[in-house]
Order: sequence, then C-alpha cells, then structure tokens
Amino acid sequence: MKIHYRVPLILAVFLGSTISFTSCEDKAPPPPPPQELKVVEVIQDSVPVIREFVGEIKGIFDIPVRARVEGWVEKMTFEEGGEVKKDQLLYEIDDEQYQQEVAGALSQVAEAKTQLSKAESDLKRYKPLAEINAVSQSDLDAAQAAYDASIAGLEAANAHLRHAQISLGYCRMYAPIDGIIGKTEARVGEFVGKNPNPVILNTISRIDSVRVEFFLTESDYLTLARYTIQKLDSVAAQSTEEKSKKNTLQLVLSDGTVHPQKGFLDFVDRGVNPQTGSLLLQAIFPNTQGILRPGQFGRIQANIQTLYDAKIIPQKCLLELQGQFSVYVVTDSNTVAARSVVVGPTFKDYRVINEGLKPGDKVLLEGLQKVRSGMPIVPKLTEYESQYGSID
Repeated sequence: MKIHYRVPLILAVFLGSTISFTSCEDKAPPPPPPQELKVVEVIQDSVPVIREFVGEIKGIFDIPVRARVEGWVEKMTFEEGGEVKKDQLLYEIDDEQYQQEVAGALSQVAEAKTQLSKAESDLKRYKPLAEINAVSQSDLDAAQAAYDASIAGLEAANAHLRHAQISLGYCRMYAPIDGIIGKTEARVGEFVGKNPNPVILNTISRIDSVRVEFFLTESDYLTLARYTIQKLDSVAAQSTEEKSKKNTLQLVLSDGTVHPQKGFLDFVDRGVNPQTGSLLLQAIFPNTQGILRPGQFGRIQANIQTLYDAKIIPQKCLLELQGQFSVYVVTDSNTVAARSVVVGPTFKDYRVINEGLKPGDKVLLEGLQKVRSGMPIVPKLTEYESQYGSID
C-alpha cells in the first residue's frame, strides 16, 4: 500500500524540478551589444613597385699598385689609409741590377754604332772599286749586307737599351690617380714582384663617387625591360632637363639608413650568367661626404614598375593562413564577412589587392582575432595613419 503513495510523490518532485529549470533558462542574460571596431576603406592610387637588390660597393676607380719588376723594397713613402696624389712616389725597389742592365745596353749600343760606322766606310770604299771592276760583285754584295746588318744591329741594341731603361723605371712606383691608398702588402726589406711573393702591393681607390654592383634575376630583368620599353613613349615628350634627372636609385646601408644622394644605373652586362640565372648591373652614387668605402654592402631600392589605379589596404588588415590571404569586410547590415583576396606587391606598410575587393569596400582594421563571420559590429570609419606618412 505504501508504494502507491510514493509514485505521486516522485512525479511531483520531477515536475517541480523541470519547472524550476525552465524558469532559470528564461532568466539568461541578454547578448552583449556589438563592439565598436575601426574600419578603413579600400583606396585606389598609383603605386610604385619597389624592389631591393643587395650590392657590393666599389670605388669609382680601384687601381692596383703592381710590382712590374722583382727586387727588394727599399722605400715606402706614403701613410697607409691616407690620401695620395697622382704621380706621388709610393715604393722604391732596389735598382742596382737594373742600372747594370742599362749600362750593359749602352755598351751594346756603342758597339753597334762602331760596327755600323765600319760597315758604312767599307761600303763607300767598295762601291767605286766595283765600278771599275777592281773588286768582284760578290765583295760589294758582302759589304752591302754587312752595312744592312749593322743598321739592324744598332736598332736591336737601342731596343734592348729602351727595355732596360723601362725596367729601371719600374723600380719606382707612382700613384696613378688621386685617391685613398690601402694597407700595404709588402714592407721595406721584403722581396716582391714574383710569386709567391707579393706582386700587387696596394690598391688606390677614388671614392668621390662609388660603383655598386648588383644582380637581377632573369624574371626581374624581363619585368624591368618591358616596363622601360613601355615608358619610352611617355618620356619622349619630356624636356631635356627632365630627361637628365636620372638619379632614381636609393642605397640603403647596413645600419638601415638611406644614403642621402640618389644614384643612377650605369651599366648592364651583355648577358645572363647561365650558372646563376642572374644579370650583372652597376649603379653610380655620388659620395661627396666620403661615407661609402669599397667592400661595403648595401641594398639598392629600384622602382621597376608603377601600378596605376591599384587597390590598396593597410597590411595589418590581412590574415594569412598557409599562404592564403583574407580580410573581414563590413556588409551593409554592419556584420563582418570573411573574404579571400589575391595580394600583389607591398608598398611601405600597404599591400596591393589584385582580386577580391573593390574601391570603397570597408575592411576591418582592428580586432581581427575577436570576430567571426556574421558577427554584428559598430563600424568606426578611420583614416589609416601610416608610419611612413603620406602614401605618395
């Protein structure tokens, strides 16, 4: 009998708990209001495509000072690392051996002159005798041959003398240009001029302007070449003064600073290196302050193309996942929607968008990790402040 009283009691407890649970659900807090987030509009502008190329800096002239004769260094008449002037004496090599060679060559010249004088006298004596048949024709021919040989002998002796004098002159080495001289490879008392001893004793560099050698990949070269050809028509109508303004390259140094003077392209090699697939180029940069030195490395920034009416957004608007890029676009109903985009080149802290957006679209600038597609927001239209200032 007691079991019949327990069933209604258990049913009553179950119904009460269900009613209580339902009432708790009805009292859940309302969702939070939409967040106010900054958004920017997609803008359209002309964007230069800037590429950087690592280059090595060299003097406008880097002239080696070479020992052209062998011998012992007797004098060094310059300060290492200092400035030298053209025709300034730099090194002297012991010249005793070469003075003796000049003396020997002088004696050979004197001997050749004596032989020539004798041969000429004999020929003059034989000619009238041959006319009266007092000597044979063969004797006259021999006298003529001896005279001609004496002339050739004198010329050979003079040539040997000039060679000896030149070698003697090489014992003194002079600066070929004005510039800065480096560290010497041989000091007083060392033997030079023949391997394994030093042959190049020093190098003089002129650095009022410098050369920067760098390499383009084959694809970059083709892009640049096509752009240059297309650009010829547009510059044809420019004045001579405008055409002369060709200093358009910038040089970024190893500490991140930009060289204050711009440079220009001076040389393009004749062909692409088949082993590296790259093309050698050379730029010239003024160096009036003497900051740049041979052996430094820098990054050349070159405008290889200009994209007209390009769609650009700040780089911080982009999300990247496994090489795929996307942005959050604000819809007309003030909700966010993820959209895939195809990106182009970078310009300052902006990114060119090739596909996926159109001018005037509003994209999320902040809070990209806090939102999801379909979430309502309160968009706050903002003008992006680039760390580089104006986009121009």
